[in-house]
Amino acid sequence: MTLSAAVLETPDPRALAAFYRTLLGWPVVEDGPTWVMLRPEVGAGLSFQQAPDYVRPTWPTADGAQQMMAHLDIRVDDLDVAVAYAVESGATVAEFQPQDGVRVCLDPDGHPFCLYMP
Repeated sequence: MTLSAAVLETPDPRALAAFYRTLLGWPVVEDGPTWVMLRPEVGAGLSFQQAPDYVRPTWPTADGAQQMMAHLDIRVDDLDVAVAYAVESGATVAEFQPQDGVRVCLDPDGHPFCLYMP
């Protein structure tokens, strides 16, 4: 078995894929109205599946609110530069930051992702 991609649900797969294409620099390898896939040269990709009833997760988690099911960890060389680039690309920096050396950001649909330095 080989993992081919992680999948994020979204009301607009092409819009969310465009955000991550800009953020990660990965090319689109599948492009349809309800499914888009990005893939780096090596390794698993990231796919976006249309979910018309999508509800943004709450970060940090809160009782009774839509829970985050997963998040992405993205290794960076310079945390400040990466956060600025993510925001310029359309992300927001989460108000709650649980630890030093990691910045939780939210993509345009509210999926959390962590930028971190090794």
